[in-house]
Amino acid sequence: MPTLALDASALEKLVSAAVAAPSIHNSQPWRFRLQPDTSTVEVRADRSRAVPAADPQGRALHISVGAAVLNLRVAARHLGWAPEVRLLPDPSEPDLFAAVRLDAPAGAPAPGTEQLYAAIWRRHSIRTPFTGEPVPPAVLDELATAARSEDALLHLPDHQETARLLHLTAEAERRNTTDEAQRTESRNWIRTGRTPPYGIPVDALGPQDSSGHLPMRDFAALHAAEHRAPASFEAEPRLAVLATGHDTPQDWLRAGLALEHVLLAATVHGVRASLLHQAMEWPYLRWEARDPHRGPGYVQILIRLGYGPEGAPTPRLAPGDVLDRPGR
Repeated sequence: MPTLALDASALEKLVSAAVAAPSIHNSQPWRFRLQPDTSTVEVRADRSRAVPAADPQGRALHISVGAAVLNLRVAARHLGWAPEVRLLPDPSEPDLFAAVRLDAPAGAPAPGTEQLYAAIWRRHSIRTPFTGEPVPPAVLDELATAARSEDALLHLPDHQETARLLHLTAEAERRNTTDEAQRTESRNWIRTGRTPPYGIPVDALGPQDSSGHLPMRDFAALHAAEHRAPASFEAEPRLAVLATGHDTPQDWLRAGLALEHVLLAATVHGVRASLLHQAMEWPYLRWEARDPHRGPGYVQILIRLGYGPEGAPTPRLAPGDVLDRPGR
């Protein structure tokens, strides 16, 4: 039975779901605070875990926090609330990215809530090859609908456009591994032990494509000792382009909600995903990632979809590590 008591147990469930969201370099740049007088959970940016070389504008930080907000909203619906989400609710507090009010019970369960909630714990970013089996059109349509429900767009490029996007990603990856600031920052997020519980564990680093066709991010940054043996990736990657109509901080947050909604919906169908963000980290390449035939729009991230192993979870901060007390 769902509970509507916003007590310590419910708050821990909400935050546990939120922190399971993806974030750039698994940086987990978020904090949460309960305002008990208004039954509101505030979601704030933690800029101490920002990645300024890869994300100088904070766009990826907003996307990461937006993904956590989506998980929190799904968990709230699972527990029986009708959450009211406000993005950037107070201009005087720029790090207050979202406020989720939980003072009303849901009249009826939102369709698909239980499947999405279960998928939160099974969604993992995959850095290994997919089988090459195509994702059915009906599933792709459902993913596009998930993005639209968050005021974003999910485009499915054709073969020629996919090749162009992979070329841009390869150029961005070349820049990332040769630019000193990017290379150093990327390596600093590799973790060789169990602590701290964020960043990318060495055993979660994926291989490079032996053909060079699919440019996966090289977190090892030219340190051959940490490289896994190259592997054969799928010859025809299924890319999806997540875009928004504008490019404001609120759009970045909506892109994060849309990204996680798409990833959870994919997980429900057993579809795996990896994120190709490299070209987004270079302004000119990000602009070039637009498909001019589709008119105005701003690409926020590329998603690679397919079938393969479920993958292993990367470490997460505990709810107590990211919860602030009121007045703190």
